[in-house]
Amino acid sequence: MGVRCSSHPYVVAEIMVYRILIARIGRAFHNVDMVTRALIIAGFTIVTCMAAMFAVPSWSGSPTTATPSASTAATPVIASALMKMATQTPTSIPQTRPLRTKSGATLPIPIEQTLKKGVLIVISKPSQQMYVFKDGDLWNSSPVSTGKKGKETPSGVFPILQKRRHHRSNLYSNAPMPYMQRMTWDGIAIHEGKLPGYPASHGCIRLPRDFASALFKLSSKDTTTVVVTDSALTVARDARRLALRIPMPKAGKNGKLIQAAQPKLADLGAPTPTATDPALEGRVAARVIERRPPSGPTQTIQLIAAGSAAAAEAHWTKIKSRFPQLSGYEKKVIPAVVNSRKVYRLRVTGPAAKATCNTLRKAGSACFPVK
Repeated sequence: MGVRCSSHPYVVAEIMVYRILIARIGRAFHNVDMVTRALIIAGFTIVTCMAAMFAVPSWSGSPTTATPSASTAATPVIASALMKMATQTPTSIPQTRPLRTKSGATLPIPIEQTLKKGVLIVISKPSQQMYVFKDGDLWNSSPVSTGKKGKETPSGVFPILQKRRHHRSNLYSNAPMPYMQRMTWDGIAIHEGKLPGYPASHGCIRLPRDFASALFKLSSKDTTTVVVTDSALTVARDARRLALRIPMPKAGKNGKLIQAAQPKLADLGAPTPTATDPALEGRVAARVIERRPPSGPTQTIQLIAAGSAAAAEAHWTKIKSRFPQLSGYEKKVIPAVVNSRKVYRLRVTGPAAKATCNTLRKAGSACFPVK
């Protein structure tokens, strides 16, 4: 009598090999577009069909008891698996890495995914503030300087396309851009730079040196998504909530992304707290050693040049909560005109203020001594 193909050891072994191979191909499909997926499926189907066509049946006894070959027996299993993969859409499989599309554009990792495992960077242009989340928890925050009028930093959701420790601008007089993390191929990046307290760059996001260095070590092209918003953000909780509501971009022409309209913070439905959120910002505050201002010569430092007196006062309230040692200093808000723009300089005076300024800068807060 003939041997049943389902129990033949060679048939079982071959089917197992096909299943393992199909599983590996399926995992590779996570980060390819539909066109690439279709080509892979078509090629694999052709190879499988050819193997089945050229397979020689194993005869045992009369033709009525012929036993199909292992390749013929495996064909229904392969066809079923291929049909299942073909009907899957990219949205049905979690995107865990940036996805390069046929047009050359790179789609960032979905925000929900980076909050599960990865790095999410949220930048508020009105607040000139950055919040960084690692695996869903607040890692740190820092003041920034975004693009000035006429060179505004674009809003939207971006991937990290390139990282370079030492980089120079090919657009602006070979200017140094240490710890560069590229967001677009037309010149927008995160890097170390001067922070005057207001938007002053040509479109990039400037960071204090120590914060830029630490962020460069933390982030990765394969795990990081950047969100730039037009909403004012004062606490990390709002940064996270708003980011989760911002639609992901679509692939455009010439490698560019088409950004969707962003919701406003007021549209989220929950009240926006004005005080520090202890649930999310406690970790950052704990990194700073709470101590009284050191004794020494009286010195003056500048913390920010805000666009209004109210903004300077708000910054003072916020930075005191993070650095309690500043409470012992004398605070002044001084109006001034810089490059035809009126600003309000927040300055403090006290013993050994320059040493405190160094502490603030190491923690990522803008500060510089006044001569």
